[in-house]
Amino acid sequence: MQGLHDVLQPAGPAAAHIATLWWLTLAICAAVFIAILVAFLIALVRAPRADAATPPDLAPLGSAEPRTRLVVSIAVACSIVGLLLLLAGSIAADRALARMPEDDALHIQVTGHQWWWDVIYDDPQPSRRFQTANEIHIPVGRPVLLSLQSGDVIHSFWVPNLAGKKDLIPGHILTLRLQADKAGTYRGQCAEFCGLQHAFMGFEVIAESPQAFAAWSDAQREPAHAPSDPGTTRGHDLFLTGTCMMCHAIAGTPAGARAGPDLTHVASRKWLAAGAVPNDPEHLAAWIRDPGQFKPGAQMPPHAVPKDELDALVAYLETLR
Repeated sequence: MQGLHDVLQPAGPAAAHIATLWWLTLAICAAVFIAILVAFLIALVRAPRADAATPPDLAPLGSAEPRTRLVVSIAVACSIVGLLLLLAGSIAADRALARMPEDDALHIQVTGHQWWWDVIYDDPQPSRRFQTANEIHIPVGRPVLLSLQSGDVIHSFWVPNLAGKKDLIPGHILTLRLQADKAGTYRGQCAEFCGLQHAFMGFEVIAESPQAFAAWSDAQREPAHAPSDPGTTRGHDLFLTGTCMMCHAIAGTPAGARAGPDLTHVASRKWLAAGAVPNDPEHLAAWIRDPGQFKPGAQMPPHAVPKDELDALVAYLETLR
């Protein structure tokens, strides 16, 4: 899976506040490390020397005690100041994140599953809600309010260029505010070990112009188009009469299951299986035939179907754009 994945290249206000706090923490910790290293070197250079025959003279130690106390007091004071600066920076960053605007925010529900992401775009009009998977489109410059939850175990939603981590606890709904000020594709990842395929539980956040986002969302609201030729018609019939519709939904068809990702516009996505497999006809066919070869432990079972049926099914799925 491609896309920017760097906390030090913030592309929105939330990530910028976190990056500022990171740089402050690095500067203070670096100063402390350098001070300790300098003190250690001074102690090595100024340490009293004694040969084996002559015991060291401990008398000067008493006269140096006031100076030692002064040095220790200064070190303690500097440590307290550094900790207070870190505390102030952390509070300032937290308050800045809490003050992020929610007016005219885009509301998106994200649910983590083993091992993929279910994404629902909310709307005051229920007919305008739509669902996708593993790919989140947002408009540049508009606040986004994410409602996060888990469908099974603890996951962690993290897209470092746009926001900090947020743990998804089963049975709890949490919120995360973010905004993209730059167009681009930003890679996200589950940041909490959640099972065998934790490393392949990625997603993409695609920030685009408001016009491009409006066009994309309008297309996502459209139901799947009916097949127009015998090959895709056969694939359509195979999907609805086989086991596919037991787990997946395609708007505009009787398929309405929610155990797996929504496939209404699956061909418009760049990746399959939360970033594990490129979305092209060859990989799609191989994924349907045996998901375990790409993602061991995936809940989707293998399908040993004849090649002509598999080709027809792939041809139909490729029309879902």
